[in-house]
Amino acid sequence: MSNAIAPNVISLADLISTLQVEAGLEKPRSLPPVNLWNPTHCGDIGLQIRRDGSWWQEGVRFSREKLVQLFSTILRRDADGYYLVTPHEKVVVKVDDAPFVGVRVDRHESDGHQVILVTTNVGDVVAVDADHPLRVVTDRQTGEPSTYVLVRGGLEARLARPPYYELISWAQPDADKSTMSVMSSGVRFPVGEMA
Repeated sequence: MSNAIAPNVISLADLISTLQVEAGLEKPRSLPPVNLWNPTHCGDIGLQIRRDGSWWQEGVRFSREKLVQLFSTILRRDADGYYLVTPHEKVVVKVDDAPFVGVRVDRHESDGHQVILVTTNVGDVVAVDADHPLRVVTDRQTGEPSTYVLVRGGLEARLARPPYYELISWAQPDADKSTMSVMSSGVRFPVGEMA
């Protein structure tokens, strides 16, 4: 994780490509057009994505990360749930929390603005902005916050603890001095109350 803003000499696109390679992708990937595919629903084959981002089928954990990365590219969220979708099949995926986990955060300066980048457990890298907002949900029973970023097509990543704490270290007090926010891509995102 980076605690400093990356120098301007590297473009945002180049930084994203570098982070994807560091996350285990051999090359930046292009995603299939799952939003255009409308196959017949094929049922439930016992697929589950647990809160820690691990993928399971009928109680057995996927051991091949390349398979998880591949399946993550055909994951889609519809109004009634999550599905793996191909042009010919559509199967249910039970998601315990968010389908992805944010495992790294970085800061970069682009066009005079700080940009926060989130890298997921499956190699997606997203710049936090108006189209990829951060949101914080506080558990009513425990008071524990969970921070999410929209990755694509309604699919979110929940920040793991280390990147969450790093993100919070970049937060600034809001005008009312009772809450904090982070700036990314010229947009202010609330991240919690002042301690």
